[in-house]
Amino acid sequence: MRKIYLLAAALICMTAANAQVSFGHIQNQIPRNENAINVFDVVKDSVPFEGVSVDLGAAFALQFQGMKSFNDQVPSQLPVAVQGYHLNDLENNFNLPTANMTIGAQLADGVRVNLGMYLAARHHNETWVEGGYLQIDKLDFIKKGLLKNVMKYTTIKIGQMENNYGDAHFRRTNNAYAITNAFIGNNVMDAFITEMGMEVYYIRNGWISMLGATNSKLNQNVAPIVPAAPTAAAPNPNTTISPTILAKFGFDKQLDKDLRVRITASYYHTANSSGNLYASDRAGSRYYGVMTHAGTVGTPSNIGSPTSNVFDPTANKDTGRFNPGFGNWATSYMINPFVKYKGLEFFATLERATGGDGKGVDKTRKVDQYVGELIYRFGTHNNLYVGTKYNIVNGKLKNADADDVTVTRFEPAIGWYMTKNILAKFAYTNQTYKGYTQFVGTQPNDFYGGNYNGIMFEAVISF
Repeated sequence: MRKIYLLAAALICMTAANAQVSFGHIQNQIPRNENAINVFDVVKDSVPFEGVSVDLGAAFALQFQGMKSFNDQVPSQLPVAVQGYHLNDLENNFNLPTANMTIGAQLADGVRVNLGMYLAARHHNETWVEGGYLQIDKLDFIKKGLLKNVMKYTTIKIGQMENNYGDAHFRRTNNAYAITNAFIGNNVMDAFITEMGMEVYYIRNGWISMLGATNSKLNQNVAPIVPAAPTAAAPNPNTTISPTILAKFGFDKQLDKDLRVRITASYYHTANSSGNLYASDRAGSRYYGVMTHAGTVGTPSNIGSPTSNVFDPTANKDTGRFNPGFGNWATSYMINPFVKYKGLEFFATLERATGGDGKGVDKTRKVDQYVGELIYRFGTHNNLYVGTKYNIVNGKLKNADADDVTVTRFEPAIGWYMTKNILAKFAYTNQTYKGYTQFVGTQPNDFYGGNYNGIMFEAVISF
């Protein structure tokens, strides 16, 4: 944290020492306040270039959680070694406060840089760099007016950055940045990953297109890949990591002063995976400790062994989410329709994720996700809202499973933008698990007939 303070002080000193450096004159930037709601794409604005300018922002979030977890396990009927098994009893109390920081700069006309950091997060309590990128909206730094008519509609982003897969991630909570999320939780199957790559956008007359590629690595390094030893389940381990291909195409139009219609289709594919699109959010889930079990005390036997406590909010950061856990290749498709009529909004996610488990014995399995959000905004500058969100995920955990599993979540919420930078919201969440086996190996399955429900209050500040 001390390093962050020193950096901020250095920026202020630099501004005082060099009159050509200013604060806040940043081009083509999505706001970090209430004005960012329903902004999905990179923007082209008319902010003039006034020399090198520095951007400094932050976000803070705090939740009060009142959640309880249940399942159909009966401890007295379990094997002797795990008869003390039970889900953790959760207190009604505050979660760890989270904080983000953003540092950026306008470096040239149409060229800016952005760096995002987690100052405090569920998975990383210490300061951690989320990612950064260079955004190019003009090529004047090469030659004045170069490809002016093309760059009028084109944006290039390069860096270790969040992959632009689908539209749902524009409405999700990113650690402390929760100002655009009308609800508490993200999607049950939450797509978010940061990889080294490039994305090229072309947006004109309502038509949206994007093509991108990454190196498929969440953690960057130059170490060679050492294949794992072949096994019957994985006879052909990966000897390489393949690039990830991203694409998006859609249409977004304000048809009249009251009605806006948008629909996009997105694509994600990697042939030899390293990261995991659905488990790479280092910030972690909003629902702390749900569906986790306590440790048991017993003597190991041939029918099982004592369980360990898995409550740890850092190591077990994704509680409440569903991870399809593909072990090799993965392909995902997402369709996002959005309709806004006056204060009423409808946003949906229709997603299919497919992939393989083995290395050489892959059998394709699929997981489907359907999400519907209905929100009504009213009051002064629509600063109040009521909404409801329904989310269902259905698919196979692994090829050996005879049946699909299903996870459903229902979440009604209300919210108040006290100012454009301060949001208070309250939600009730009820999530159920169906189709899960009673045991995973010899251990009781936490999700067997599982359910968690309760209330959450969240306060958010973002600027």
